[in-house]
Amino acid sequence: MRKAIDEYVKAVDLNKKDYDSYYKISSLLNDLGKKDDAIIMLNNLLNKKPEYVAATMLLGDILCTKEMYKEALNVYTNGLKHSPNNFELYYSMGITYTMLNDFENAKMCYEKAATINALSFHAYYALGQINLIEMDLDEAEKYFYKALEDKEQEPDAYYELGKIYMLRGDYDNAVKFVNLAIDLDNKYIKIANQEPIFIPVKSKFQIPIIDEEDIKVRKTSHTEKEKKAMKHLEKTYNVAQKLNMHKLKPKTKGKIRHEIEEENRKRKRILRREKENDYYSISYFRSSTRANRATSNFKFSPFIFNTMGIWMD
Repeated sequence: MRKAIDEYVKAVDLNKKDYDSYYKISSLLNDLGKKDDAIIMLNNLLNKKPEYVAATMLLGDILCTKEMYKEALNVYTNGLKHSPNNFELYYSMGITYTMLNDFENAKMCYEKAATINALSFHAYYALGQINLIEMDLDEAEKYFYKALEDKEQEPDAYYELGKIYMLRGDYDNAVKFVNLAIDLDNKYIKIANQEPIFIPVKSKFQIPIIDEEDIKVRKTSHTEKEKKAMKHLEKTYNVAQKLNMHKLKPKTKGKIRHEIEEENRKRKRILRREKENDYYSISYFRSSTRANRATSNFKFSPFIFNTMGIWMD
């Protein structure tokens, strides 16, 4: 790779306007982890040739990996001056605004990207996530249904639709869509079981009996910045879910809360009984001398445990 850089440097020395070689050097420096050097070169390149969209995209992406989101937005915005209908620029701006929690501008950019490219299913999915965070369930549902048209995005969209139906109190459809997600991507077995909102219907999930090596895990074409944005939106949703409970219909809100609280109470009762069993067992052995333990024929019977108020299975 370093030899390749040397060759491109020679080309630039011979022709100062060989912008493609300039770009390739920047790309190779980025691949080598020399991001700061790549940023300097790309800035120099864009000062000389501001309409070079590939350089704009690479510089913006490098800045995003360094979490310099405001600087990346400036780069993408300048790029739009020279390429006003560029899908990649608008979509990347949507991701960048997402990471800044500026969801209003993120939606505008994703919508513009989807207008330019009607097959932008990743943009539809992101719009669904943002509207779900904002508890606009109708809009979220609309975009997730659009995302379903993409096979790659299908299981994710099914899972998010399951959340929407859960929030509406439509448990049957919630279970149906989560089961569809599980069937297409087995990672949702664990995710769904850990999602608090699904506690009332967990027992209805169709968990396939499979060996660990047979678990289906999808390979996706998501870039690193897309994956990062999706995780960020998921975390934001988990926080917003708690804050937005008051926006649910009173009946739905009460029903979900009651069933989650009841499930939590059951878990606490089981844990408390397990601790009591451990406590009485340890107390007995600590209070007995070694000689007593050796000579004693005493055994705990179900009757004795019951008189002590301890559960016996």
